[in-house]
Amino acid sequence: MHLAITLLTLLASFKWGDWRSWRDYHASMFFIATCGLLYEYIVKDYTLWKFHPDFLLGHEMTVIIYALITMPVSIFLYLSHYPDTRVLRIIYILIWSGFYIAVEFILYLSGRISYQNGWKFGYSFLFDLVMFWVIAVHQKYPFRAYLLSIIIIVFLILFFKVPFKFAQ
Repeated sequence: MHLAITLLTLLASFKWGDWRSWRDYHASMFFIATCGLLYEYIVKDYTLWKFHPDFLLGHEMTVIIYALITMPVSIFLYLSHYPDTRVLRIIYILIWSGFYIAVEFILYLSGRISYQNGWKFGYSFLFDLVMFWVIAVHQKYPFRAYLLSIIIIVFLILFFKVPFKFAQ
């Protein structure tokens, strides 16, 4: 299932991605990859959601494929067609969040994702809304997105009581 999602994301990027302008989106693609890997590091012993690997992949490889391929490529697709007007942007973020939550629902039904430590399926939709908004902010105002991300990360750590230590 995870490999199929990655393959479909790559195929969609070849069909609909703005490859002539991929460099314009590179920083945001790197940003989402970094955030995905940072999540895995912060919650390594206290996951909120966890991918269950397919037959060929272990958990760590599944995370790496999502963080380094699936997420950056899907963000490339997302930014390739990001609208100019505020109303269309809101609709666009809702559509992409809806698409992400539909894929996650399929993963949930097939046992390829589970939730722990207070995370619920409904939180994922809220998370997707915020994630796509922050990515859009990052594309235009990277520093603001970094500040927003720090605030969001601290909030999530506190809200879900993630036992994260800055120093040992």
